[in-house]
Amino acid sequence: MIPLRVLLLRKSTPVVTLLLIAVNVLAFVYETALPTFARDRLFEIYGLVPDNFHPTMLLTSMFLHGSVLHILGNMWFLWVFGSHLEDAMGAAKYFIFYMIAGVSSAIVQLVTSFGSPVPTIGASGAIAGVMGAFLILYPRVRVVTLVFIVIFITTFDIPAAFMLLYWFALQLVSGLGSLASSTQAQGIAWFAHVGGFVAGIVLVRLFVGNRPRYSRYSF
Repeated sequence: MIPLRVLLLRKSTPVVTLLLIAVNVLAFVYETALPTFARDRLFEIYGLVPDNFHPTMLLTSMFLHGSVLHILGNMWFLWVFGSHLEDAMGAAKYFIFYMIAGVSSAIVQLVTSFGSPVPTIGASGAIAGVMGAFLILYPRVRVVTLVFIVIFITTFDIPAAFMLLYWFALQLVSGLGSLASSTQAQGIAWFAHVGGFVAGIVLVRLFVGNRPRYSRYSF
């Protein structure tokens, strides 16, 4: 399932979300301009490498991506859900929330892959935090979702709670399965997704207070 848009109107321009997307894209453009050996070295220094850990990696790893599909997927999810979360929190609080969620997800990944020499990169942990927060604020808001049914492609308006909990269940099951396989070693940071999502659920009320869950603009 791929979310296309949320049936929720924004009251402000999501400046921070746009800036985060721009920074990630610029970093990716820089990466792709490097020769392969230099790019690998960049990932070793700035990615999250458990067996050569440095605290700055918790931050820098969030802005690196391994492929075009990797960054396109992450930035699309960030836009679909992050632009509305920024509207609910305000720009400054949203930025702080995003960074804390990203660091939290990286810590969970660090613990669950302790000793691994493989760099973990990507904004998906922070974006998972955005998704977890969205679940708490707007569980009943509809998400226009692209669904693949065998050879057919169609769209459905799915409640955010269903889509996000389904996504989280996939990450959790895949993460638990990876503990007994080589999946973690291939760089799929399942537990970063799980950790970020849970962090978003836990942290969201600190950043939005007791505002009404449902915007009057939702439909």
